[in-house]
Amino acid sequence: MTDINTFVQTVTVAAIPVLLALAWNQVARAYAARYFGDNTAAEQGRLDLNPLHYIDPFGTVLLPLLTYWAFQIPLLYPKAAPVNFSRLRNPKKQMGFVALAGPAANLAMGVVWGFLIIVFRASGVTEPFLTGMAQAGIWINAVVIVLSLLPIPGFDGGVLLTSLLPMRAAIAFDGLSRHRFIILMLLMLGMSSGVLSPLLNTLINLVVYLFGVLLFPVNLLLS
Repeated sequence: MTDINTFVQTVTVAAIPVLLALAWNQVARAYAARYFGDNTAAEQGRLDLNPLHYIDPFGTVLLPLLTYWAFQIPLLYPKAAPVNFSRLRNPKKQMGFVALAGPAANLAMGVVWGFLIIVFRASGVTEPFLTGMAQAGIWINAVVIVLSLLPIPGFDGGVLLTSLLPMRAAIAFDGLSRHRFIILMLLMLGMSSGVLSPLLNTLINLVVYLFGVLLFPVNLLLS
């Protein structure tokens, strides 16, 4: 477990990146859904980046605090922007593109945070809160990408898998989403047993490395 002071400092620095990462993730899904024919989010006034609209008391606050304290990897999810896949023009195919929109937005946001770090370094900015927030932004968006793409019912990765499976298997798999809480508990059990945490850390580090690769030309130019 992390030291309490370090834990509090980390949570304080990461709060804004967490809220922005989850908001961007959901708004991107909502815009993708609208592009493919579903206006549910627009009709409910949810096409905005106000982070307060995406705070789920358990999934955005309690769960990430508990799992970061215990495992140093926060499991988290937002209050989802409403998407009605049945209203898409081609639901089976296009739901996969909607699912990928959120992680794609987090990829873009992670690159933006990385760009800020490069600019801070080139400009001689060393203010701990700003540099710490940018570093947290990279890591948080990597975490959200990895968690989003896990092939679990109710997650973006589960939606993507549903779009790729044959219809009968897709219906059966999607039906598991009603057991989301049990699946989360199994995830936490896998992390506490030491089985999943190394795999998740590896995937997160790979995404962070991808940010670095994408920013290599900028880093070379400004270094």
